[in-house]
Amino acid sequence: MKQFQLNDQPGELLMEERILPVRLVSRPNQICYGVTYEDKTLRVKENENGRETVWHLYKQSDQLNLEWADYSHEYPEATELLAAIEASVVNYPHQKKLSLLIPNDHLNELFDSGVLIKDANNQVSVYVDIFWQQARVWRPSTPVQIFPIHYVVSHGRSHPLRRPKPIGKVYQRYISWLGRTLIFRTIDSVTDLICFNRWMNDPVVAEFWQEEGDLSKHRAYLAAIEADPHVMGLMGCFDDEPFGYFEIYWAKEDRISPYYDVNDFDRGWHVLIGEPQMRGKPFVTAWLPSISHYLFLDDDRTQRLVIEPRIDNHKMIRNLAQCGYANIKEFDFPHKRAMLGMLSREHFFAEQLWVPRRISLPQSVALS
Repeated sequence: MKQFQLNDQPGELLMEERILPVRLVSRPNQICYGVTYEDKTLRVKENENGRETVWHLYKQSDQLNLEWADYSHEYPEATELLAAIEASVVNYPHQKKLSLLIPNDHLNELFDSGVLIKDANNQVSVYVDIFWQQARVWRPSTPVQIFPIHYVVSHGRSHPLRRPKPIGKVYQRYISWLGRTLIFRTIDSVTDLICFNRWMNDPVVAEFWQEEGDLSKHRAYLAAIEADPHVMGLMGCFDDEPFGYFEIYWAKEDRISPYYDVNDFDRGWHVLIGEPQMRGKPFVTAWLPSISHYLFLDDDRTQRLVIEPRIDNHKMIRNLAQCGYANIKEFDFPHKRAMLGMLSREHFFAEQLWVPRRISLPQSVALS
């Protein structure tokens, strides 16, 4: 397993600037590519048909460049380019911008979606923060259009009508330092029930969730989640191995809404990590930034994420801080005293927080 660099300077990445050689699995538009990078050569190979394209990825001064080098093919496909871009920015996580030297007359869709930007000198570039907002790279399916706004009232609170909840995979991202694909999928109240029940009865989980009980209790719990349009349960998996449960919600109609100035498309979330062998730094640095990434990709109108861990959950509060969440205030729920954490869309993408950063805190901030 790749070792992390934990250095003492505020704002530095929690992993090395680049890893050579790198292997990546990229799935733009659900086309699976294997990508390798060695000696400045990037190879992108489609798993199904074996087609391979070759690129040069190199730094010149402070500029990162991606150059088309495969003269056996006239043009790269859009999805091949997306896979090559993902590998480039994963390899060089400090970079804010990637310059492209590629044939691009056939890539109008990538200009229209903001993946490619052409300046006054006809230089084509990728702005990394825009690229990481391209849902098609990490979402198995994306809505044809944004769900229209229509206001309804639930429990005395006015909020937008929410679109129907998805079924199955909603996000997948290859985690290079684990060599595994992180997947979020909707929980199945039948096939996942035994696993969910076991996790809820784990003493480490029960300390904070306080939802111990038998199968019938947890069957009813999941049925209530399924029936509630403002909340959704997700299973977190590495490849196909479940490791934790995530409960995401629309904040406007949630019990948290009276405690801050809530916006229509704010999202919140809860988490439990049920498998002890998947607790710890290499795993939390994968799933914590990725759940934030997923929630921002799920609706472009979501500008803020909120979370309210119990005030004595020091480990979670430290981990959230390293992943960009600001501690807004302490407050009292009826059932707990909590810390309100908040992450803005602007901060997440501008600071490239899909890779956690070490920050200065009065306490030790080692991820655990």
